[in-house]
Amino acid sequence: MTLTAHSIDIRSLSYEEWKEQRRRGLGGSDVAALLGLSKWKTPLQLYLEKIGEYKEDINSESAYWGTQLEDLVAREFSIRTGKKVHRVNRILIHPEYDYLIANIDRRVVGEDAILEVKTTSTFNKDQWEGDQIPNAYILQVMHYLNITGASKAYFAVLIGGQKFIWKEIERDEELIQMVQEREIAFWENHVLKENPPSASAYDDELLKKLYPEAKQEEAVPLPSEVDQAIEEINSLSERLNELEAKKKERENQIKGLLKDHESGYTHHFICHWKNITSNRLDTKKLKSVHPEIVESFSVPSTYRRFSIKEVQA
Repeated sequence: MTLTAHSIDIRSLSYEEWKEQRRRGLGGSDVAALLGLSKWKTPLQLYLEKIGEYKEDINSESAYWGTQLEDLVAREFSIRTGKKVHRVNRILIHPEYDYLIANIDRRVVGEDAILEVKTTSTFNKDQWEGDQIPNAYILQVMHYLNITGASKAYFAVLIGGQKFIWKEIERDEELIQMVQEREIAFWENHVLKENPPSASAYDDELLKKLYPEAKQEEAVPLPSEVDQAIEEINSLSERLNELEAKKKERENQIKGLLKDHESGYTHHFICHWKNITSNRLDTKKLKSVHPEIVESFSVPSTYRRFSIKEVQA
């Protein structure tokens, strides 16, 4: 394996310095996010992390145990395959694009190959069945193969703490080129220019964290393309209302057939229209009878409500 001559010895870095080096470039775990294919991170969140406006959470419980078990899983790979592996204590840097970086888990001794170690929940076992490898991890190792120049990668995976598997994947030049082009575009068109990518449908919680409260009351001009976005929102809202009405119509037709029966069935489905009893606090009555209690237990709550109103000519 031809490792790039550009690298940083992480043994000389503190934890905070290591995190800062990660922030200054695009690593393998960033690829799925910038392509909009990650289940955990959106392109907007990745962008905000890279410009220093949002801190990446890399201290989760799953990340902790993944780190703790890495040596064990790597050793098991060597036992099962007879292949010797060595830790690479360096941040590797692309020879041409210094913002493309790699923190590979291991290199395979005597082969032009790297090893990527994974631990995952048993709920994800279907993603590793047969020849399957999760797309995010394929993209991750192609990023690593691009930077290291290696011809293939191995995966060593511990599933649910009980099942070990390993897999091999060959270098794919076409996929590597596609990934590199998208990485360059993301870094140079967004990060360097501080031009954020558009928010996605999964950025709701991120936007709430970033802007929990409106601090300025005056209206600001929005770009003209917002008009088209609002027209699309209105059109989608109409369609959603139509679909919701159709859904409710079908439900009521089935309720009409069930009548006073709790359940009904067909060859393929079972329908329930059950009695549900719940005890709810009558806040209106409580406020009327004991307003002092309501007052003593009331706390202010602030949230932002989004709405659209058409400007009348």
